[in-house]
Amino acid sequence: MNDKASPSPPRRLLALFLPYLSTDRLHRQSKGKSWRSHGGSPTNVSPARKSAAANAPAAEPPLAVIAKVQNALRLVAVDETAIRLGLARNLALADARAMVPSLEAVDDEPAADAALLDAVADWAERYTPLVAGDGDNGLLLDITGAAHLFGGEAALIADLTTRLHAQGFFVRAAIADTPGAAHAAARFTGTALVPNGGNLTLLEPLSLAALRIDPETVAAMDRVGLKRIGQIAGAPRAPLAARFGRDLIRRLDQALGVDEEAIDPRRPAPSFIAERRFAEPISREEDIAAALASLAGTLAESLERHGAGARRLEYTLFRVDGVVTRIAVGARRPIRAPKLILALFREKFAALGDDLDAGYGFDMARLAVAVSASADAAQIDLTGDATDVADVDALLDRIGARLGSESVKTIALRESHIPERAEILLTRDEGSRETTRGENGRRPDRETRENGDGRPDREENNNFITRPLRLFPHPEPVEAIAEVPDGPPVHFRWRRVLYRVARAEGPERIADEWWHMNGLTRDYFRIEDWEGHRFWLYREGLYLTEAVAPRWYVHGIFG
Repeated sequence: MNDKASPSPPRRLLALFLPYLSTDRLHRQSKGKSWRSHGGSPTNVSPARKSAAANAPAAEPPLAVIAKVQNALRLVAVDETAIRLGLARNLALADARAMVPSLEAVDDEPAADAALLDAVADWAERYTPLVAGDGDNGLLLDITGAAHLFGGEAALIADLTTRLHAQGFFVRAAIADTPGAAHAAARFTGTALVPNGGNLTLLEPLSLAALRIDPETVAAMDRVGLKRIGQIAGAPRAPLAARFGRDLIRRLDQALGVDEEAIDPRRPAPSFIAERRFAEPISREEDIAAALASLAGTLAESLERHGAGARRLEYTLFRVDGVVTRIAVGARRPIRAPKLILALFREKFAALGDDLDAGYGFDMARLAVAVSASADAAQIDLTGDATDVADVDALLDRIGARLGSESVKTIALRESHIPERAEILLTRDEGSRETTRGENGRRPDRETRENGDGRPDREENNNFITRPLRLFPHPEPVEAIAEVPDGPPVHFRWRRVLYRVARAEGPERIADEWWHMNGLTRDYFRIEDWEGHRFWLYREGLYLTEAVAPRWYVHGIFG
């Protein structure tokens, strides 16, 4: 038996480049998503890498996207037909129309392009949850240890490019063991698969622009005769850094694998994940629910092995045409039992109703734990209190799943002396934090506690100071008369009704926090009138020190 840990698989990154994203978006809008498949080749990328002209659809008017650049309208994106006719990016619109009068020009819409790239990134998560942006019109997928699920790296690239071609995109893709090498291979070469350790061989003949450095540095190096990466790969680093900046050296070392380069995924990697691919797309609600039940059972086993439970789960459905549907639910307590997971999603499906559009069907489903927590076995006491708490939590989870997580809020303590600022409403996700910070960013006072009914108590001299059952969000002014300036009122008028005071207890003095120091001191009294009504009144401002005539307010009522 070998006690040594199995070695980690070599890191592999897939760079995805959509050079005609803007024009593809416009063609998809006017001709449909399958416009490239009409009379085109079955796939627009292969390991041999076809040229742009070979991928171009049938002859049609050229299309260009224009924007104002340096006080002139210029082409910022062109399609394959325009390239075949000699047009290129950065060409002035007037010159382009002189060359090709039939040119169709459309205004640039960066927001629409970004939204489409985000949609492609969502779709690309079918191959790995770790998807990051990669410059203009590019994505980077960390497929380390995942290629075998698709039959190998070559099969993965073939599947990815074929699917995107069917959705109307021209795409270039390449796999390497560093982000820089994958980026360069996808954008500057016809190489789809770069073997481990083959980065230098790939990069040596390429332009310096393939290193992802700024154009000014590329131009400066070109002026001194440095045009290819191979010219600087083995050169002394100090002179290069002194003349052209350290970013050049950093990018070179990252591309070669000398320096580790981390990617920044668009979405955090899930703690636990279970997924299933279907031989035939599913669309019926029964099949979708059955797939969820199966995935919940698989996920429950993983959670139990790690002694964990799910606080937030996400059910992702990948449609055949590239549309991705995400359905998320949350739980107040960590859960892993499949029946509890299914109950939450059942409420969510009921809330969605007809909004869940299966289109031509889903060919993949994934259930992931976005937020997890420890979930050790709990002892249920004989009084049933723990069961009651669990039942309440389950009810709130179901309400949140049906009406949305923002519809269910809990009261949490916030560090403040002022009563109306001492509590805050938090959603389930916000309330999952162990400690709520105050307005000043500090943690709550350890002596401030929460009693059984969820209201704050403060302990002073071992005597609990009670708070009214109903606290007004904003104190309401009253007209009050006191026998002595610092004493309780003998009667007061509130909401046009006169109340005569029978008993009074106080004062409890509350001053503003030191980090505010912009409010007057308050003296609170618990007041009971002759009819048994109980009020919480305060006088604002110390007599002759902070105010000549202090004002009175009612802040809450007891009972």
